[in-house]
Amino acid sequence: MQKRLDQSHDKFTIVYALSRLFERASFYGLRGIIVLYMIGESINMSDVETAKVFGWFVTSVLFSKIIGALLGDLIIGNKKTLIIGGIIQALGAFVLCYPTAIGLYSGLGLVVIGGGLYSPNMISHFGKLYLNKTKLLDAAFTMFYLAVNLGSFVGVLLVGYLSSAYGWNLGFIVAGVLMLVSVAFPMLSKENIVFKGDEGRSSTHHKTIKILTAILFIGLFWALYELSKIQIFDLNYKISEVSRLNVPKRFWDMFSSAIVMPIGLVMAVLWSYFYSNQFVKITIGFVFGVMAFAILLLVPDTPTSQHVVMYLISLLLLGVSEIHLAPIIYSVLTQYTNPKYLAILISLAFIPTRLFYFIVDLFNNEIYDNPILGLRIGLILMIVASIVLIYITKIKKQSIG
Repeated sequence: MQKRLDQSHDKFTIVYALSRLFERASFYGLRGIIVLYMIGESINMSDVETAKVFGWFVTSVLFSKIIGALLGDLIIGNKKTLIIGGIIQALGAFVLCYPTAIGLYSGLGLVVIGGGLYSPNMISHFGKLYLNKTKLLDAAFTMFYLAVNLGSFVGVLLVGYLSSAYGWNLGFIVAGVLMLVSVAFPMLSKENIVFKGDEGRSSTHHKTIKILTAILFIGLFWALYELSKIQIFDLNYKISEVSRLNVPKRFWDMFSSAIVMPIGLVMAVLWSYFYSNQFVKITIGFVFGVMAFAILLLVPDTPTSQHVVMYLISLLLLGVSEIHLAPIIYSVLTQYTNPKYLAILISLAFIPTRLFYFIVDLFNNEIYDNPILGLRIGLILMIVASIVLIYITKIKKQSIG
């Protein structure tokens, strides 16, 4: 790790991180109530149809990001596209206030289109603020990731509470207003992005290898995390039942998400002053993932109060692992991708993750019947990935030497 003092963040980091925070609060707040809204008295949709519509909604957002990225990179520009997308997404939230099937499908459609225009172009535009100070990319995207987590956390609580206390319409209106606030930040900012050119010596071939390596390994991590979720959720419920800590049970459901924020804040500050290679961070993320999975396997299927500390340590290690992986993928993409096509690659980067998810889904029945099996498979593959990454970083150091 090298100390660096030649680069610094500026106010636009906060401006765009806040924009993303409000957008995630709007999107996840809306997504958190839409299923209950559909099966409620207003729409009165069956459970089967609700599941189909919600599945369509989630899947469509993924593909709309590709279209939004193409528009942003090739035609309109990233900033204009994200602003247009944010306004459309807000309009979709307001249309959902119309309690009919037409209002539902129109509103969700607008949210899908708006989200597809906003998300990849926001991430791309934010990354381009750091094209001439790439050693700060990891810290910047960690702050950005914190904004995403905080926004999601607050949005679900705020919109969910207002909807249950005062009706669905208020929840949708607040989601729309949050989205308009999100758009206001980039609309009022006047940053000037000037790219001085590629100062690195890496060839296109080497850059492509780095991008593909990061995409595949981080996609694998999320798939393994998904594979272990059933056991983690099961343990979470059992630990909350036997814990002697004076903590509300609701806190246990939010603990794994909440713990990421202080860890991320510490790492963002550390990486703002000290630089280390991105693939070293990815390797560290997998090593901490191995330790977390190993400890989770040591917690028995019927835990007692003596196992609470072990469980909390495993969640802490998983939080460290997540922070060393989730923001870094955007950092790698920004540093090694041609800036003209950055949003496009960002929109495509998580297709391998979805492919891994699809593979995991093929074994869902077996995992539900034997949740600890998923954790064991995850640990084995996590160890293999860690060994490969350690070997890669070792070879790279030797070649540099």
